[in-house]
Amino acid sequence: MDITLEGRTAVVTGAAKGIGARIAVDLAAAGAAVVVNYRTDSAGADRVAKEITEAGGRAIPVRADVGRGEDVTALFTAARDAFGTVDVLVNNAGISVFAPIEAITEEEYRRHVDTNLWSTLLTTQALIGQPGLGAASIINVSTAGTTFHPPYAALYVATKAAVNAATLVAATELGPRGIRVNALLPGYSDTEGTRAMGFVGSPMADQAVSGVPLGRLGTPDDYGPLAVFLSSDAARFITGAVVHVSGGRR
Repeated sequence: MDITLEGRTAVVTGAAKGIGARIAVDLAAAGAAVVVNYRTDSAGADRVAKEITEAGGRAIPVRADVGRGEDVTALFTAARDAFGTVDVLVNNAGISVFAPIEAITEEEYRRHVDTNLWSTLLTTQALIGQPGLGAASIINVSTAGTTFHPPYAALYVATKAAVNAATLVAATELGPRGIRVNALLPGYSDTEGTRAMGFVGSPMADQAVSGVPLGRLGTPDDYGPLAVFLSSDAARFITGAVVHVSGGRR
């Protein structure tokens, strides 16, 4: 099966490293022009965009805090000015601060809601508000933790569960317009972020892997190909899917 994204323009939020970076690179390799969004890591976004262009693809880094409406408007304006109408959106930006329930603060609550949920709604609004938009694909990166409920992750899992629900509603609402909306649910993963947290190589990681039928942590390479597929015409009859990519952990 020949999967191509030639002629598509993609915005990938939170794409300076980890899963978002890999998805951006894989979308570009399939032919899409890619906007590499970042909030603070300009060097990382530059590296991702450079990797894409050096491989013959098209990409630009664009700074935007996607939890802020004015930034999202500017992000989509930059994308359209560079490459035309955005018809692939990957909502990957997110935060995950792990703490016991009694330690949750209002500040952390608002950060999680703005970054994990509100940003997804803002970018979806920006995509569907483009004049002349035809068929399009939205992929919301959630977490398989919404089904296996790890401890100390109440805010993270709750906001991502809301993303799953918003995905299903948006798929129903936007389907008549030819806009498909799906969610990708990674499991426990080996990324820059989980390494910085001290998770990879820890007893907690060993315990997590023991519950994964395929016997290992996921990596960004496990998620990019699915994002390419869901963005393509090969997935033209798939919408409202909440897809576990977690090695069988549920």
